[in-house]
Amino acid sequence: MMRKSLHSLFLLLRTLTIVVMVQAQDQSGFISLDCGLPEKSSYTEVTIGINYISDANFIETGVSMSVSPEDKATHQKQLGYLRSFPNGARNCYKINVASATKYLIRANFLYGNYDGLNELPQFDLHLGANFWETVKLTNSSWSYTTEIIHTPSLDYVHICLVNTGKGTPFISAIELRMLDNKTYDAQSSGSLARFLRLDLGSITNLTYRYKDDVYDRLWDPVNLKQWKQLSSILTNDELSQNHYKPPAVVMSTAAAPANSSASLDLMWEPNNVDEQYYVYMHFNEIQKLAANQTRSFNITMNGKFWFGPLVPAYQSTTTIYSPSAVTGATNYTVSLFQTEKSSLPPIVNAIEIYLVKDFSQLETHQDDVAAITNIKDSYNVARNWQGDPCAPIAYMWEGLNCSFEGKSSPRITSLDLSSSELTGQISSYISKLTMLQYLDLSNNSLSGSIPYFLTQLQSLKFLNLENNNFTGLVPSELLDRSKKGSLSLSVGQNPNLCTSASSCNQRIETIKKKKNNVAIPVVASVVGVLVLLIISAAAIIFSVKKRKPQAAVNIHVKPKYPNEPPIKAKQQQYSFNELVNITNNFERLLGEGGFGKVYYGIIDDTEVAVKILSATSEHVYQQFLAEVKHMMKVHHKNLTSLIGYCNEEKNKALIYEYMANGDLDEQLLGKKSNTKFLTWEDRLRIAVDAAQGLEYLHHGCKPLIIHRDVKCANILLTENFQAKLADFGLSRSYLADGDTHISTAIVAGTLGYLDPQCTMLNRFTEKSDVYSFGVVLLKIITGQPAISKTEDKVHISHRVDSLLSKGDIEGIVDSELQGDFDSSSVWKAVEIAMASVSYSPDKRPYMSDVLVVLKECLAIELARKQSNIDTENTDFIEFTYNLTSETGPLVR
Repeated sequence: MMRKSLHSLFLLLRTLTIVVMVQAQDQSGFISLDCGLPEKSSYTEVTIGINYISDANFIETGVSMSVSPEDKATHQKQLGYLRSFPNGARNCYKINVASATKYLIRANFLYGNYDGLNELPQFDLHLGANFWETVKLTNSSWSYTTEIIHTPSLDYVHICLVNTGKGTPFISAIELRMLDNKTYDAQSSGSLARFLRLDLGSITNLTYRYKDDVYDRLWDPVNLKQWKQLSSILTNDELSQNHYKPPAVVMSTAAAPANSSASLDLMWEPNNVDEQYYVYMHFNEIQKLAANQTRSFNITMNGKFWFGPLVPAYQSTTTIYSPSAVTGATNYTVSLFQTEKSSLPPIVNAIEIYLVKDFSQLETHQDDVAAITNIKDSYNVARNWQGDPCAPIAYMWEGLNCSFEGKSSPRITSLDLSSSELTGQISSYISKLTMLQYLDLSNNSLSGSIPYFLTQLQSLKFLNLENNNFTGLVPSELLDRSKKGSLSLSVGQNPNLCTSASSCNQRIETIKKKKNNVAIPVVASVVGVLVLLIISAAAIIFSVKKRKPQAAVNIHVKPKYPNEPPIKAKQQQYSFNELVNITNNFERLLGEGGFGKVYYGIIDDTEVAVKILSATSEHVYQQFLAEVKHMMKVHHKNLTSLIGYCNEEKNKALIYEYMANGDLDEQLLGKKSNTKFLTWEDRLRIAVDAAQGLEYLHHGCKPLIIHRDVKCANILLTENFQAKLADFGLSRSYLADGDTHISTAIVAGTLGYLDPQCTMLNRFTEKSDVYSFGVVLLKIITGQPAISKTEDKVHISHRVDSLLSKGDIEGIVDSELQGDFDSSSVWKAVEIAMASVSYSPDKRPYMSDVLVVLKECLAIELARKQSNIDTENTDFIEFTYNLTSETGPLVR
């Protein structure tokens, strides 16, 4: 929808500004991206009061450019920059949203001769896996805007620009606005693209949007000669609203037929007869009628009765809409007729018409999406892997093939990463591609053993691992399947890889022989040197034996537990007497748990926490060994550091870095005098820190570690409130790459945080930790305990779910925050938390997915705070409506 940028008209409108007092209006549910704006930049567009941020964190590709100085001067600030995509057939934004929530999504384009070529491009726009529309530009200085009302089924949307060979795609701004789910209820499976949205009978000829419209819809002015204009003065406070909330400034004017006895007609023509439309008409009686005055009318669609009689209420919005799509006509006419009892002609204040877009193409199965995204990240795949991996088929990711069966989501069946400069081991994420039939990892620099999990891919028919650096034995299951003909297996040109134990033995013997052959020629040349060395050594030994012997004590203590594994570590071992000195005879108690008491200590001016083992049972001792074992091999900024330990027979202790602000549970419940009030930003930072630590255990360790006791009390806080995950006494490692869970006879963990599947199946997976972290996240959001202290003992997830079903986000959030947060940030946090505590582990995200969402929540909150800083102490702004920025087709 275009409008010519008329510089003289713009200058005239600049003199007709309306100065309004700025109030802290709510932009929660708004995502406003200035495409091409330098990274980490943000600002408030003063003419509309909307806060914009850079798009840099939402896309991996593209080039930042600026429109010409002339176009920049005559358009709003968000159209001054743009992001151009000279490379790749498809480039996609990924924007996190609240799933199952209705959004208005708007894309803005201003060419502005940014590339100096003065050649207008044409390209396609996709929303996820589906075609949205073709962007056709006809004037360098005209802005083009397209809108769609869409309800995402996932917690993100992809907005993709597709190069169709008619010029380089670009985009100027992306805007998402959360709508009321009760509005724009299209019964079809499609989404609704804006066809018309008109302010009828306008007397200002201005386009209105936010702040007049809480949903930031664009209302274009229309007034025709055959209409009569009616107007009043009306504020949003005076207008009684419904769910659609058309702005008062739009509802304060209306169109009526110039001839009071004539009908009021609105007409439009579809592009073809198969198009489907939804119509929404908004009415408000703007005149206070006298006792002898009445206004009532009927509405017809193409001559057929549609609704009536309608009597508009005074200063109250009434919305009439089509319950099902209208289709099959070459043109449409909506007519309003005065009834016989009416003394006044019909009126209408505003109309919206939407075109149904068929978005029937399903996104790729989410387990496959998560797996292939993690594979991309772990290998730093240098390909344009953006948007949905499988759909649409024409833009499937390079190296992938997918299956499309009926109404099911596409599944990845083929992955070709040959000659992709891959290093390290075969990623365990490949095991998540359960429908994989073809896997080619040849001609890379992959190393390590061939993981057992490849044998679990039941659909695998082709496996090419040639020309890498794999070692060890090829799993016998793969060899058996190859012999039976169900798997085409290629493992050649891996010098240290064996296909059987005997072949490995032969290789070892060959290597030994080569070493011996090399050693023989040099023996003779060094015999003389060896003789001299032997003589010298004998002389030294003889002289030592002549010395006076010194006292020596060799005490052997039989271990209490015969199978006790040896502890080997770089961390220092301390005696119990040294612990007494370190803690000043255990003077200051920091806390106490199931493991034992924790004391404050100092080692060489470094503050430490000394955890003393309080029991001597074999079970508790094994926990001690497990904690020492895991803390020796994990190193991450968000995991507590082990400084030392004591492993005497009757005295066992662990020495950690000191965490000045205790644990998260204490901070949330205010148990200590030095408790700090945690803002929403503080809580998100703590959540991100803890998630990073847990994600490292799951994906940064080889083999991965399952914590098994993730809870607020095990998230410790430094002096600067950096969070670190602690207490690895219950942690377990997967025994091999192919393992998918840990079975245990005793279910360990903490009530309320424990995955309900663990208590049923006696086994833990990484999704068990995800469940526990979901409970932690819900506590961070709500400030409430995991299990209520009331008689019914309700779990926190059930309490949140009941409020979530009512849309009561305010009721979910900790009241201590007093509303000081960005609602969209909270929504995202609540949604990922609730997904994490799903009863079915398959429906839970991985920690890497949780971490991505939490970082997005933090970014949104930081942007809100920055915008507050930018507008602080500002009492007034100029509010100008610019006719050159947006437009829409006129009613005939």
